[in-house]
This record gives sequence, C-alpha cells and structure tokens, in this order.
Amino acid sequence: MRPEILFPFFCPVESLSGIGEKTAILCSKLCGSNVVDLLFHMPAGFIDRRLKTKIAKAPLNEVVTVEVVVDCHYPPATRKSPYKVLCHDDTGQISVVFFHVYGNYPQQALPIGKKCVISGKIEQFGALNKQKQMTHPDYIVPESEVYKIPAIECVYPLTAGLSGKLLNKAIRAGIEKTPLLPEWQDPAMTKREGWQDFKTALKIIHCPENEKDLKETPLAKQRLAYDELLANQLALALVRNNMRRLGGRRICGNGQIRQSVLKMLPFALTNAQIRVLKEINKDMDSPLRMLRLVQGDVGSGKTLVALFAMLNAVESGAQAALMVPTDILANQHFNFIQKTVNPAGVQVVLLTGRDKGKKREEILKQIASGQAQIVIGTHALFSQDVVFKDLALTVVDEQHKFGVHQRLSLSEKGKSADMLVMTATPIPRTLTLTYYGDMETSRIDELPAGRKPITTRVLPTTRIDETASALKRKIEEGNQIYWVCPLVEESEKIDLAAAQERFDHLNRLFPGRVGLVHGKMKSVEKEDVMKKFSISELDILVATTVIEVGVDVPNATVMVIEHAERFGLAQLHQLRGRVGRGEKESTCLLLYANPLKQTAQARLSIMRETQDGFKIAEQDLILRGAGEVLGTRQSGLQEFKIADLSTDQNLLKMARNDAKYIMNIDPCLVSERGKALRLLLHLFRKEDAVKLLNAG
Repeated sequence: MRPEILFPFFCPVESLSGIGEKTAILCSKLCGSNVVDLLFHMPAGFIDRRLKTKIAKAPLNEVVTVEVVVDCHYPPATRKSPYKVLCHDDTGQISVVFFHVYGNYPQQALPIGKKCVISGKIEQFGALNKQKQMTHPDYIVPESEVYKIPAIECVYPLTAGLSGKLLNKAIRAGIEKTPLLPEWQDPAMTKREGWQDFKTALKIIHCPENEKDLKETPLAKQRLAYDELLANQLALALVRNNMRRLGGRRICGNGQIRQSVLKMLPFALTNAQIRVLKEINKDMDSPLRMLRLVQGDVGSGKTLVALFAMLNAVESGAQAALMVPTDILANQHFNFIQKTVNPAGVQVVLLTGRDKGKKREEILKQIASGQAQIVIGTHALFSQDVVFKDLALTVVDEQHKFGVHQRLSLSEKGKSADMLVMTATPIPRTLTLTYYGDMETSRIDELPAGRKPITTRVLPTTRIDETASALKRKIEEGNQIYWVCPLVEESEKIDLAAAQERFDHLNRLFPGRVGLVHGKMKSVEKEDVMKKFSISELDILVATTVIEVGVDVPNATVMVIEHAERFGLAQLHQLRGRVGRGEKESTCLLLYANPLKQTAQARLSIMRETQDGFKIAEQDLILRGAGEVLGTRQSGLQEFKIADLSTDQNLLKMARNDAKYIMNIDPCLVSERGKALRLLLHLFRKEDAVKLLNAG
C-alpha cells in the first residue's frame, strides 16, 4: 500500500552505513527500526565546535577545535595511571589524556610527528605548571580529514551502548537518502508561518551548519510538529467520516422504564447529568451513529448516565452492553445496575472470563435470544461466541485501560451500534482532541449534592508509625480505611515499603481487621477481600492501585497513600476519590519520602490545593507529558515523537481546523494537495486511515 516515493523512509536502519545488526537493535530500542524513526528522533541540544583556536588562546571548559603536532607518547606507569600524548602548536603545548586505553588506539589516532585536529573540552591540570589538557577528545582526525568534524553537532537522547557520534552519522546518512516530497501544507500557511519545506526542516534540525540554521531550528521543529499533528487530526477526521458514512439507527425509547427507575432513586440527577443525557439522547435519536466520550470527575455519576442511555436502547426493544476493565468493577456495576433496574423488569447479565461450562452457555443463550437486555462484562465480551440478538448501544468504561483499537471491536457485534465511551480520568482538552478527536465529548462537571470536600494532608514517611496509631480512633468511630502502597513486594532497585510488609505491620496493630489486595492475586481472592471490606468485616484495606477505579465503599473515610511522590497526579486524584462517597467527612493522607524532587513537590502541592479533576489533569500534562498522563505505554495509544502537547496547543487547534477544512473540500483526498496528504498519513504511520479512503 505504501507509495514507492516513501520507500527510502521505511528502509531498515541497517541500510545506513555504519549501522550493523547490534546497533540496529539499539536504534530500534531507542526510537524504532526504520530510517524515518531516526529522522523523527529529535535532538535535545547541540555542541558548537566552530571555535577553531590556538592552544594558548583556547578558553578553559569550553569545546574547541585545535590543530596540533604530535610530539611523544607516555604510556601509563600503573594500571590506574592515564595514557598521555604530548602535542604542540606554535603557541604552546597540550596533553591529550586517555583513561582505560584499549589496544593501541592512541598510537593509531595520534602518530608521532603528524599533524592532527582534536576537538573537545580543554581543562587545566596541575596547580604549579597549569598544563592544558584535553581528556578523551570527542574527535581526533588527520589534518586532511578535518571536514569529518561537524561544526555544530546535535546531542540526542541515547540508550546504553549507542554513541551520539554513531547516531549523528546515521541520521545524516538517512537525510541524504530521503527524496524531496510534494508539499502537503497550504502554501499560504507556510509563507505566513515562515516554514521551510519538509526535507529542509529535517536538515536544519539534524545538520545545522551556521548561525542562520541555529536561528531557524525552532521554526523547522514547529513545521515538523505541525505535520505530525495534522496527520493525527486528518486520520481522526477520516475515521469519523467513515463511521458517519456507515450510518446508524434511530434509537428513541418511550421513557417509561427510565421514568420508573428515576422515581425509585433516593436522589435527583445533577444538572450536569441531565445536560449530558440530553446530548446522548439527541445522538441516539439521530440516523447517524453516535460516537461520544463522557468525561466525569471521580464520583460525578457517570455510571448512572450510562445506565439511562442503555435503558433508552432497552425501551426501543434492543440490547445494550457495558464493558469494563476488571472483574471487580464488572461485579460492582452488575450489582448496582441489577438492583436499580430489576424492579422495572429489565434483565441484566454478567459475563467475565471466569464464567465457564454450563453457566457460560446459559449466559450466552440469554444474550443470543435477546432475553438479556443489558449485558455487563470484561474483555470476555470480545469473544467470538458472544453473539447479540440486537445490540444497539455499547458503553466502554475506562477506555484507556483497553487500547485504542479495541474501542470499535465490541460495536461490530451490533448493526450500526451507537458507542458511548466513559472515563473517570479527566483528560486535558488537548489530549481529548488528539486521542478522541473522532468523537463528540461531554463533561459531567458537577458532583452530586451533599458530597463533602476531602481534607488532604501531606506528611513525611518518618511519621508513618504515628499515622498508623492515629487510625485506631477512626476505626473506633466506625470508619474504614484504605492504605495504598506502590509495590507488591520488596524491590532491590526501589526501596519502597511493599504492600505485604505494610499489611503485616498493620495486622499486628489491628489483628484480623486488615485485608490485602494486590495485582498478583487471583480474581476470586481479590473479590473475597473486597467483599469483606465492603460489608465492614475488615476495617483497613491495604492495596496496590487495583482499587483505583470505580470501587465504592461509602463507609471508607480515610485514604492513606504511601510514597505519594511515586504516583502521577491523575492517579493520586483517582485514589483520593475512593473516599468521601458517604455523608461523613473524609481525609486523604499523602505520605512522602525525602528528599522530594521539584516535580513531586509540585504534584503534592496541587493535590492539597484543588479537588477539581480537570484542573489536575491540565497540570499533570504540563508536569509529566502526554504519554504518562494517558498511560500510552499500557494502552497502545501512540505517543507523539515531535509535537509536545503541553506547549503545541495552538498548532493542534490549527491542525484540527485544517483537517476539518480538508474534509469539507476534499473528503477523498484526490486533489493535488489531497494526494500529498496521503503521503503525510503514510509517513506518520496512519495507514489505517488511508485504508478507509481506499475502501470508500
């Protein structure tokens, strides 16, 4: 499928001179296995080697390039001594120093009597004679090969075993191999922004040669960042167009079941819930397929919104499915939804990977016959043998836990099924545009009435015993406590208190009243402990972050987070949201270990200052970057290589508007610019979007 003109970009890195099999593995580990991956690996800075000087005039502790004559070699007297080579020019002498010399490298690099050029940092050695020396020069070349020393050398993020010199050489070779590509950006825009063409921008960034190039580097980087963001927005627009083109179905129930359920609720819906439900109902009533993301802060009532959307489908005589990431959450949703809708005569079933044999067969039969009107489950719902009679709505809870491509898999089990995606992790607006730009978005930005603010305190881990003792009073008052630890067992690399150790410690203080839940336990064991905690058989639950999402125990009023400096802001906010769900006042204690790094200090301060999840999400983006905030490493969401979403928000807005404009005037990308934009999509590996063009 890939156009031939792009072949040089997608050659393996081994095709570049100087890159062997071992180096290719290191390159792949660092940034990717193709030439294009090297080209999109941005430098973090540069070393200026343009200062060519004489020894006497060479400034100390600065990088200089000096032409010298080699005088003599002084091999090390002992194993720990350095190897010295004495050199001179017409202004003075300099020692070239090597430690741990391998073979006869100094003799080969600096032959006696020859003129050589050395480049590196000059230091002064010896209090009395103040001898100038250069330790391990970055470059040593014969006088005739001075052109091999770059005037300005890029400094890249590296991986162990891969040298900057080798990476520089490979990237420069990659740029030489790449062809000129037709311009895919609007000429008026490139002129207005002062942007170079794509290949020139790459050259300026990776091979700057003079002051002019250095000044133009920010614009060149901006150009490439915009290319990447436009590829992202265009791909999302194509997916969206395709979903719309496939058409949907109108779902508009008579409201009887919803009214019946609403009357039975012991509270009223918030204005935000009512507003979001109106948006959802309008989408479902449209002949176009619904694709909507619902964001809501911890405890804002997203589950109830999803339930009323599913009841709309049930009233229409169809089925709805709710998919969640864990068995614990699936059981919790099932218990709440079944209890809420059973009096209204709605049939709900639960399907998880643990359901086997006859039990599973019976559940599958109910789903296939349509007897099961609402189906709740985990990844088990993806299974081929799960067949719906008439699936009209799919709800995916905590979407980022599943992975970007799984979003549509469940919907395909229904004819033009509407899709509702929910997340309790507030996502900054920038990330919503870049990762969920194919969807409409709704925000539940209001908490139910009566929810009391949670008092947040920050304490050093030196007060851990004092904290544990203080829990006694809370337990005597009938409160329950979460105690969260970042590890399951002791790690030699990260000396943190493990969940097991903390459990043993607390169990000695409160025998038989402490439970332990962590990721390595079997689901049955976890559920058993969670159930005991939820019915107050246990006072304290020691846990890793498996309790982060959706766990609801109204009687739990204290959240202790040990080594809080190790957690991201969004995760701390999620954990804090596990308390404060009842009528009692709640407290969150953030225990940290000194010394605190600046970023960790900022995180803990933000947690103390605000409980607004959306503000916290924006701060998290600034402090940690997009990849960490969305958990791209776990979810398969693609990270940006060039664009920085915390600083390139204006570029993102431009790209979004540009993509909309392109879709309006050239939805099939057949114009001259459209054909060039197809190359852009391929270049940034958006082939799935191009396939949609070819299919339709």
